[in-house]
Amino acid sequence: MSEAPPVQRAADGRASVALDVLTYNVEGLPWPARSGRTAHLRAIGKHLDALRRAGEAPDVVLFQEVFSGAAAKAAEAAGYPALVAGPERTQRRTLDAAGKVPGSRKWRKGEIGIRVLSSGLVIASRYPIVTDSSEPFSRRSCAGFDCLSNKGVLHARVAIPGVPDPIDIFNTHMNAQRASGVSKERHTPAHNIQAEELAAFLEARRAPENPAIFGGDFNMRRSLLRFDTFYALQPLALVHRYCLSDDSGCEVHMSWDGDAPWMDTQDLQLFSPGRRVEIRPARVEAMFDGRPGSPMLSDHDGLRVRYTLSWDAAAQPSPDACYPGKN
Repeated sequence: MSEAPPVQRAADGRASVALDVLTYNVEGLPWPARSGRTAHLRAIGKHLDALRRAGEAPDVVLFQEVFSGAAAKAAEAAGYPALVAGPERTQRRTLDAAGKVPGSRKWRKGEIGIRVLSSGLVIASRYPIVTDSSEPFSRRSCAGFDCLSNKGVLHARVAIPGVPDPIDIFNTHMNAQRASGVSKERHTPAHNIQAEELAAFLEARRAPENPAIFGGDFNMRRSLLRFDTFYALQPLALVHRYCLSDDSGCEVHMSWDGDAPWMDTQDLQLFSPGRRVEIRPARVEAMFDGRPGSPMLSDHDGLRVRYTLSWDAAAQPSPDACYPGKN
């Protein structure tokens, strides 16, 4: 059984624990898209493992671009006892498609109708993952070189010892913009369709009684059109927007410019409370960003959010919250 986190008990009868979640695109593309990445990927795994052994690592890591063998080894080397991946390269969609990108396929830009890579998504957890599932985006909801990967969404239900309900955690990597190699007229509709398909997956897989966290590489930087379409479909709140409020109580330990800092990054986290377990961001910071002790090892920084989960201390655990010996 996983070691239980320290539970704080308040005079008002509420109990609480901290949950630390990192979302990180490790730039694990294989050759010829990338070369010379093995040493950096190995360093990512070693750095997370060292933090974990010292009790300073995130509790949950949402990895993107775990495509190459070196990237997969890095995720495993981090040493988390629970780890799930998906969708796999040949996995087919089971939910209805939300549409298809208009116009003819751009064969020379990767739209060849064959997936040569998996989704590259991995969730690693300090706590038991009691169930997991994944779903690729539909076959015609991609644009450009992104079509070579079976992109989609990965779900893990995590049971935190001492918390009466598990937490549903989702990880995704959406269609790129210019890096896709095709025009805005193709990659924007692809992203919009994927936003609808993400919303459908969350509705199908999330238990409404559980708190939820949704993170990943959303590829919406500086695209208000992409962001507005995506956010209108989401019942979850955006961490950046929540922490921007002066009365949120959320500590921001990273550089934010302007009044909409979520538009300056691809990497985001969203959250939603459960029926019995509340959740709020308490601290947000960058990781793997080049600061001392936080080496820059990818073309992305990591986004690390510390949440506070709280509930009535008298609440009895649900069946999904207790899985002795499972990790």
